[in-house]
Amino acid sequence: METITKETVQDEIQNFNEYQEVVKALRPYIDSAYTGDGKVIRSAFYDHAHIVGSISGNFYNMDVDTFGDAVDQGGPSENVKHHIAWIDISGPAAAAKVEFLDWGGHRFTDFFVLYKKDGQWKISGKIYDSHSKN
Repeated sequence: METITKETVQDEIQNFNEYQEVVKALRPYIDSAYTGDGKVIRSAFYDHAHIVGSISGNFYNMDVDTFGDAVDQGGPSENVKHHIAWIDISGPAAAAKVEFLDWGGHRFTDFFVLYKKDGQWKISGKIYDSHSKN
């Protein structure tokens, strides 16, 4: 039987806190699904970030500024629903899967890679599936 030590409890608290920090880093992205604000979504990403996926059979390979413009053009999706399916963290690296339903009339599964630099988590890249004609 495993003994619970003070260090074990502190490790668990740290893990929980890091999980919450990754959720916080994803929040501008999630909020932009509702508002259609490309500037807000842009703030969630590092400058070098890349976004790859397809919508209705059309392949997209975008830098983060082009992606922000696309979010602006798509406008708000007030009925969108989201669910963070999982987050996995190892030191300053993390991955997350977020599901969206009815974002601009589409269902999306987004996979994110995040990195913590100078105490702040940001998205380094995103790959997505639009679940339509891919």
